[in-house]
Amino acid sequence: MAAIVVIPASVATAADLDELLDRSREASYSAEQIISCNTPDGLREAVIRIAQDGGDIWIGSTAGGDFEVTAGSGGWTLLRAGDAVKSVSVDAGETADDPLYAVEGEAASLFLGRSAMTFNLIRDGILRAEIVFDQQTGALVEATTFLDDGSSYCQRRFVSFDPRSPNLELVAPVEAETFHELENVATELPAAIAGFQRLDLYLDDDESTFAYYSDGFFSFAVFETPTTVALPGGISVALGESSYQRSFTAGQATYVWETRSGAMALVGDLPPDLHGSILAALPESDPAGLLRRLWRSLFG
Repeated sequence: MAAIVVIPASVATAADLDELLDRSREASYSAEQIISCNTPDGLREAVIRIAQDGGDIWIGSTAGGDFEVTAGSGGWTLLRAGDAVKSVSVDAGETADDPLYAVEGEAASLFLGRSAMTFNLIRDGILRAEIVFDQQTGALVEATTFLDDGSSYCQRRFVSFDPRSPNLELVAPVEAETFHELENVATELPAAIAGFQRLDLYLDDDESTFAYYSDGFFSFAVFETPTTVALPGGISVALGESSYQRSFTAGQATYVWETRSGAMALVGDLPPDLHGSILAALPESDPAGLLRRLWRSLFG
């Protein structure tokens, strides 16, 4: 599995937050953004270029490597050597009932010499993010996310910003991946995990199931596949009674593991202190599952 980034779709879990994020998604601008994250496996950083025009977005990476960090509004995009090769749009099919985030601490500020507004996002009494919006365009120009102990996890901030509409016609079109939305389908994936609602369930062309979860700000995707999932550069970690392969990149964490029926992967932007409770609610790891399936394929 290559690097994938999941970005929250518009989810009606807090009216004020929805309005802020919706306006940001409709803004038009060009920018360069630095992403810096203090992960349990060390510092992860990346620089990306963003061009957005009224809901259409293009993102490219200036970092090196085969697969690059990317972002998109309500979906995910995969880059290989700087070129977008896969993109999936994911819109919320269902919404949570009650607001999870309180939007507090509204304050006027300056960002890159422009008027801006700063807000704090509080969930369950814990400061989870400080977000800064350009006042004229509504663009989200800086976001700092926090662990439950108050320490900083990730910071995304623009280092250059042009509020003029970019010419996205000059950008090569992105090849779209085909996902089929599923309804009334039996699945082991829970409808809710630790306050995250399962918004949509999809089936890939290769028969992999993909579910999208969000709490209105953070989000993650869970993939169920009939075959093993490779995670180059991953390290082995134990959480609870299960073992996983884990990898952090700037702005996202990826876990993969074997199950009794196949393999699974979780990809998301949520802080590490939430990882254990979410993984515990999913099918547990079963390293013997692969050997069991191989034996059956050979000897019936």
